Amino acid sequence: MIKKILFTFFLVILAIILYFNPNFKTIAAGVAVLLFGMIMLEEGFKVFTKGPLQNFLKKATNKLYKSISAGALVTALVQSSSLVSVITISFISAGLISLSGGLGLIFGANIGTTATAWLVAGFGLKIKISALAMPMLIFGLIFSFKKNVTFKGIGNVLAGLGFFFLGIHYMKEGFDFFKDYIDLTQFAVSGFLGAVIYAGLGIIITTVLQSSSATLALILTALAAGQIEYQNALALAIGANVGTTITAVLGSLSSNAAGKRLAIAHLIFNFTTGILALALIFPLANLVNYLSNFLHFSETDYTLKLALFHTIFNVLGVLIMIPFIKKLEKFLLKLYKEEEGKAIDEPKYLNEAILEFPGTLISSVLKESKYLYKNAIFEIIAHALNIHRDDIKSDIKIKKLIKKSDIQIEANIEELYYNKVKNIYGKIISFVTRGQQDLKLTKAQNKRLSELKFANRRMVEIIKDTRELEKNVTQFLESDNEEIKKEYNKFRKKVVKVLRVIYGFDKNEDKEEYFSILKKLKKEAKIALHEENKSIDRVIRENLITTNMASSLVNDNVNVNDLIKKLIQVAELLYSEKDVILENGNK
Repeated sequence: MIKKILFTFFLVILAIILYFNPNFKTIAAGVAVLLFGMIMLEEGFKVFTKGPLQNFLKKATNKLYKSISAGALVTALVQSSSLVSVITISFISAGLISLSGGLGLIFGANIGTTATAWLVAGFGLKIKISALAMPMLIFGLIFSFKKNVTFKGIGNVLAGLGFFFLGIHYMKEGFDFFKDYIDLTQFAVSGFLGAVIYAGLGIIITTVLQSSSATLALILTALAAGQIEYQNALALAIGANVGTTITAVLGSLSSNAAGKRLAIAHLIFNFTTGILALALIFPLANLVNYLSNFLHFSETDYTLKLALFHTIFNVLGVLIMIPFIKKLEKFLLKLYKEEEGKAIDEPKYLNEAILEFPGTLISSVLKESKYLYKNAIFEIIAHALNIHRDDIKSDIKIKKLIKKSDIQIEANIEELYYNKVKNIYGKIISFVTRGQQDLKLTKAQNKRLSELKFANRRMVEIIKDTRELEKNVTQFLESDNEEIKKEYNKFRKKVVKVLRVIYGFDKNEDKEEYFSILKKLKKEAKIALHEENKSIDRVIRENLITTNMASSLVNDNVNVNDLIKKLIQVAELLYSEKDVILENGNK
C-alpha cells in the first residue's frame, strides 16, 4: 500500500515537472536509464546468487568480521545493497544463517554501497563514459541471446553496466543543459537547518527511487554540474543512506519474525548512522578536507570529497555499532518473538520471503516437512495404535511397551488431520508449485522439490492407512480373544520399530546408523507379508478367530506393511543429505 502511494505521488510530481519544464526531460531520462541498468545488473547477478554467491554469504557468517567483509565485498560487486538485503532476509527466514550473521552482512552492505559513489565520482564523471557504455550494451545484448544461463547472466551484467554509465552521461548532460535555464543553487540552504532539510529530501528521493545508489549518482552529477551546494550534497547523501532502509522494511513485511528483526536492525543502524553523521556533518566535512589534501585531491573536486564523506560516515557507523550488536540482537529477539500458536495448524517455516531463491525455498520446505512428519504424523500414528509418543521415544523395550499400552487413547484421526495436517500440507504443496513455476531451478533443485512434494503426499496417504487401521486396533485390543490381540500387537510392534528409527533421525544422531536400520526394516517389510500370512492362515485354519476377525486381519496385514513402506520412504526422502539446496545454477 505504501509503495503504491509513493509510486503514484512520484508519477504525479514527475508529470507536473515535465509539463511545466520540458528541459528536465534529459535528467529524468538519465535517471530512468540508470535505474533500468541497475535492474539489469541485479537480474544478471541473480543468476550467480543460486550457487557461489549464496554459498559464499552462508559460509561467511560464522564470524562478525567475516560477515561484515562479505556484505561489503558482495554489495560493492553487485552494486545493490537492496539485493544483499533481500538475500539476507530470505536466508534468515529460511534459517540458513543466524540473526547475528545477517546483521554483519547488512552492516557490511552499507560500506559496500559506497563503491557506487567512488565509481561515479572517480570514473563516471571524469571521462566520456558514453564511449564505454555502447560497447557494453552491444556485447551485453549478444550474450543475453545465448541459451546458457551463465552467458545470459554475464549479458545482463554488461548491459546493466552499459545502461548505468549511459544514465550518468544523460544526467550529466541534462544538468549541464538545465543550468542555462535555472540555477538550482538558488534553493540552497546553509547551516544546520539546510543539512536537516536536504537530508529529509535525500530520504524522500531514495524512498521513491528505491535505490540509494541511483540517488547518489543523481547527487554526484548535480554536484559536478554545479547545481547543488557541496554542504547540501553531503546532507543529501546522509538522507539517501537512511532512505534505502525502506526497501528492507517493505521486503520484510512478508517474512517471518527473523526477517522482520533484520529489517528493523537495518532501520536502527541506518537511522543511528544518519543522525550521527548529521550531528557531526561539519566536523566530518573538515575531516574530509584534511584527508583530501593528504590524498592530493583537487580542492574543488567536490564529487570525490562527497564519495570520501559517504565512506567515512558509513565506516564510522559500523565501528560505533559493533560493540552493541549483542544487545541489539537481544532487543530484536524480544521485540519479535516466534508465534508459538502457529505450530498447531499454521506453517512454521514457510513465508513469502523464502520464495526469493531456490535454496531458501528448498531449505524451508524441507524443515516444514520434517516438522510435520515428526510431530503431527508421528502423533497420529502413535495414538491410532493406542501408544503414547513418550513411550516410543523412551528406552523401554518394545515388547514391554506394547504390553503396558493396553488402555485406549481417545483419538479422532479425522479431527487431527484437519487440525494439524491439512492446512500445512496445502501450504507446502502451494509453495513448492509456486517455486517450480516462478524460480529458475536446476534439474537437481526441481527434482528435490518434487521429492519433497511426493513425501508430503505419502504422509497424507499414511494418515488414510492409519485411519483404517485405528478402528480395528481399538476394537480388537479390547477383545476377549487372545489370538486376535496377539496378531494386532505384532502389527503395533512393527510400526513402533520404524517410529523409533524416525525419532533417532530427529535427535541428530549418526544418520548412517539409522539409515542402515531403515534398510534392514525395508527388507523385512518385503518378506514379512508372506511370513505373516502363514501365521494368519494358522489361526484361521484352527478356528482360533471368527470370520470377521480373519477378514480384518488379512486386510490390515497388507495395510500395515504398506504403512511401514511409506514411513520408510518418507524418512529416506526427508533425511537423506542432498547437496542441492545452494547448488550452482549453472550446472
